[in-house]
Amino acid sequence: MKYDEIMVRYGELSTKGKNKKYFINKLARNVRDVLHDLPQASVQANHDRMRIYLNGEDDQAVIERLRPIFGIQTFSPVVKIEKDIRLAEQTAADLVESVYKSGMSFKINTRRSDHTFEQDTNEVNRLLGESVTERLPGIDVKMKEPDITVRVEIRDTGIFLSVETIEGAGGLPVGTGGRAMLMLSGGIDSPVAGYLAMKRGMEIEAVHFHSPPYTSPQALQKAKDLTSKLAAYTGRIQFVEVPFTEIQEEIKRTVPEGYWMTVTRRMMLRITDRIRADRSGLAIVNGESLGQVASQTLESMVAINEVTNTPVLRPLVSLDKTEIIEIARHIDTFDLSIEPFEDCCTIFAPPKPKTRPKIVSVQSFEQAMDLAGLIERAISGIRISEIKVGEGSLQKQEEEFSYFL
Repeated sequence: MKYDEIMVRYGELSTKGKNKKYFINKLARNVRDVLHDLPQASVQANHDRMRIYLNGEDDQAVIERLRPIFGIQTFSPVVKIEKDIRLAEQTAADLVESVYKSGMSFKINTRRSDHTFEQDTNEVNRLLGESVTERLPGIDVKMKEPDITVRVEIRDTGIFLSVETIEGAGGLPVGTGGRAMLMLSGGIDSPVAGYLAMKRGMEIEAVHFHSPPYTSPQALQKAKDLTSKLAAYTGRIQFVEVPFTEIQEEIKRTVPEGYWMTVTRRMMLRITDRIRADRSGLAIVNGESLGQVASQTLESMVAINEVTNTPVLRPLVSLDKTEIIEIARHIDTFDLSIEPFEDCCTIFAPPKPKTRPKIVSVQSFEQAMDLAGLIERAISGIRISEIKVGEGSLQKQEEEFSYFL
């Protein structure tokens, strides 16, 4: 069946009252972003639902792009026909036949916004229902929870029919919850944290620390590819590369081994907070899960967090590893995350990290370091790329970036 448009239904957005228009406009922007390379499709966002006119675009390609978009409750591919009741009867029977399996039930559900149409909703339901039962004599009519619902809309511009309801991602449109910096490593946890943050409407920018030659170009590309996976939920994400070699070498040279991880995370958090401030972010997101590793004890979190007053959000804090892996598989980041390319957090990992670091000790060790100079030199080397959904890793738009925009 060749479809003409896709009808999108809002979920949680319908509860937003006077702010509903703002949420719908954000959702429309995100949908347009994910369809950036499907140019024939056009988006019209109304107060009750959104319509995507395919204009000959591949309907299955558009459907796949819509599945992960937060803010969509359900959506349906739709056939448009002329306002002819006989043609509607035939099309309804064709659509049901295309999805029917033995033992299924159905009903017709008509909405008539064009009140000049000759038949009213009850009459349309009856005529189309009779057409279906004539075509498929074994099918049952069931008003409550049928297997197939034929949705019919009679508008000024034609009759629109659909039989398939596809579950959307739910949640809130990305961008309605403010902007946050995601501390993205190459591991399993941080992409899942980014996904969960976006589900609640946060726009994320991915901040990734790399330490050449200790970390490889493949490790950097892996982080970009993980960002590309997350871009499926919003259309595009800014990827911020932070050079971290000098800082890690200085930590190894001046800080006792047991505190390497604590000071490393504090430096990462300081730099991420600078980036957040200069890019109008409101919070920082990371992939920490309480007690999972030595740097994620409550004492370690307190010692690391001491360098900032910015909210540090930890969507995974109460999840165990099995639960995190399940989500990672769902969002298709797991296989990429376990590729064996080491990141900054693993190359200088001490054999016996402090699980209860003392803030006064950390502060004492950091006094031997030129913190301001190290941070400024790292920031001066930052590069940013915009990563879009649908682009291969070699096609990502990357540009040299002067940090203070």
